[in-house]
Amino acid sequence: MTYLYLNWSGQQLSWMLLILTGIAMSQQAVIDQGNFYTAGVVEFWREDEWRNNLDAYVEIINSENASATDIIIFPEATLNNIDSASFVPQPEQEVNPCLMDPEFKIYAEFLVQLSCAARNVSKYIVINLSERQLCSDTPEDTRPCAPSGYNIFNTNVVFNRNGTVISRYRKINLWGEPRNTTWIPESVSFETDFNVTFGHIICFDIMLFKPGHELILEKGIRNFVFPSKWFAQLPFLTAVQVQSGWAYANNVNLLAAGASSPEIGSSGTGVYHGGDGTIISTMQVGEGQRHINVAQVPKFEENSNRIHAKSVKNQLEATQRSVSSQEFQMKRDNLELYETISLDTLMDQVNGTSVNQKVCHGRICCQFELEWRLIGQESSDNRYNYRLAAYDGWRSRTSGNRNYVRNCAIFACIGPNLADCGKLVDDLQPRVAFNRLIIEAIYPKSRELLLMPNSVLDNLLPLEPNQFEWSLEELENENELQLRFALAKSLDTQNLLTFAIYGNFYDDECTFGTGTPEKDLECGFKPKDDGAASLRFSNFILLTLSLALAILFK
Repeated sequence: MTYLYLNWSGQQLSWMLLILTGIAMSQQAVIDQGNFYTAGVVEFWREDEWRNNLDAYVEIINSENASATDIIIFPEATLNNIDSASFVPQPEQEVNPCLMDPEFKIYAEFLVQLSCAARNVSKYIVINLSERQLCSDTPEDTRPCAPSGYNIFNTNVVFNRNGTVISRYRKINLWGEPRNTTWIPESVSFETDFNVTFGHIICFDIMLFKPGHELILEKGIRNFVFPSKWFAQLPFLTAVQVQSGWAYANNVNLLAAGASSPEIGSSGTGVYHGGDGTIISTMQVGEGQRHINVAQVPKFEENSNRIHAKSVKNQLEATQRSVSSQEFQMKRDNLELYETISLDTLMDQVNGTSVNQKVCHGRICCQFELEWRLIGQESSDNRYNYRLAAYDGWRSRTSGNRNYVRNCAIFACIGPNLADCGKLVDDLQPRVAFNRLIIEAIYPKSRELLLMPNSVLDNLLPLEPNQFEWSLEELENENELQLRFALAKSLDTQNLLTFAIYGNFYDDECTFGTGTPEKDLECGFKPKDDGAASLRFSNFILLTLSLALAILFK
């Protein structure tokens, strides 16, 4: 992981640097049968009627494909809506809705039936639903209550093998949703009988420090359930692209279940094993689907940071062709905020097929080293090319929480203007194939920071760890980090949409150099030695010696 506590020991920092170099065991190794659990992550297309969704949930839970699983995760917002919001028992009460409310007098029918389904197949089941709670149940919350008298939450619920509710998490980072948040933000985890503890995150939670990154750092959680209804955005935030990068950077297992509505840009399901990358993933195009993807997930040893070897990657339902805008509705980041330079422009300025170029924005400077080979005729109109980009600022959003990013990137453009970037390439062919691509940058340390490898191909899947190099080095001043992201030396790629260092600084509090020297000291940073202090000290010594000699020989 790339987050740094400023009072880390040398041993802890050495481990953090080791993780970020991408060192891992062989991807072809066989898993020790006692060192894995079996997970099912569901890609699910939702209907308006909750009863139909419930029937499909139960069918998946009882299916032969799900028979080997220990835990099944369903996506966000694919079961019910506000009109059918249900009460959810407190986990501390150890309520079993199947046994305690068979006539649905307290809890919604779908909650009871899914409790029974978990009990019948003896599996852990994770669902996401619209929950209601009486405002009067939380008198400490002084915020205005809705006229209905209820708070409505976006909630994860976990049933154990007996159908008992053992965990409940209410989403704290809402994405323009007509839902409430808890008075005190929650960071929730739950234990299982197969000796794995899971943390909860839901959809946009993955972009903020709380609860996910906080659970990693403060509780050492290494496994996460992640129901999501993601809205894909180029060039940096398509679903599997984000999921794989987050799991890799934090060196955790991530079980991601995605809502399946390609027509609105929602898809993305997978299981990821830290620095080893993807075990299984899917990006659905065209029509939505209902399918459980099953994977054996290696465990991390307790109190150990060693990465277990994993099974051979198996990408289910993954198209190997370019995805078009007719098959998938893609959103676009506000790239007009970025400082960019066209690769076409650079190609016109150099003799040959390589270039070294620096692009800066704000406090971040990105050094690019590129080598390529041309594909087809240079003047062809049906070719796409790239821009090199840097950005230091807040992500532009119209609602919800914001996060501060410092990004270095190269991304595809279907035309000569910046407005042509961050889009699917449809039937266009690439103008170049890269055989060398390196991005280097120096990043300031921060109290809350996650640096992620970020890439996506034209089939909406990212590069895997054996296809890139990722390394980080702490500079001598101890307040900055030097990062390098490169294509693997043996890789030649011509279908790249994005290749980037994604620097997520969350709220950008306590980032070195962004405030006064006094603020840096308050945040725990050592004064940066620019040489002036040593010079002033040397001049002081010379002056003192001169005065002493003058007095001595007076």
